[in-house]
Amino acid sequence: MPLHIVQNDITKMQVDAIVNAANTALKMGGGVCGAIFRAAGAEQMQAACDAIGGCRTGEAVITPGFRLPAKYVIHTPGPVWQGGNKGEEELLRSCYLSSLELAQKHGCQSVAFPLISAGIYGYPKDQAMEVATTAIEDFLRENNSEMDVYLVLFG
Repeated sequence: MPLHIVQNDITKMQVDAIVNAANTALKMGGGVCGAIFRAAGAEQMQAACDAIGGCRTGEAVITPGFRLPAKYVIHTPGPVWQGGNKGEEELLRSCYLSSLELAQKHGCQSVAFPLISAGIYGYPKDQAMEVATTAIEDFLRENNSEMDVYLVLFG
């Protein structure tokens, strides 16, 4: 399976699409989201996101990558951890699947994901990692895809 787990600066990765751990309003945030916006050109990225208007948790939308080395940025709002009994796992899995479907639709051969929801949204990192790797591997297998997918970890 072409799943690669790496420690890197996601904003410098040479891939077709970088996935942004977005908020539902698609506004520039902190952490990975803020770094992606700044590297892409915050004003251009915010204008593109404002034109879309928003995105529900577990869904994904796409914008140009602007100044990033990636052609696209796929924005997906992950769930806020609420103890694990509020559908968080299904929503998190949907973030990865929706993003990969969008990447495939746009002809992407390579995609870089952060560990969605594992930062300020409080999802336990080990559980977030399990959901991410399972969702990505399931998608690649079910779609017989040769897409290179990077799961980029920080710290």
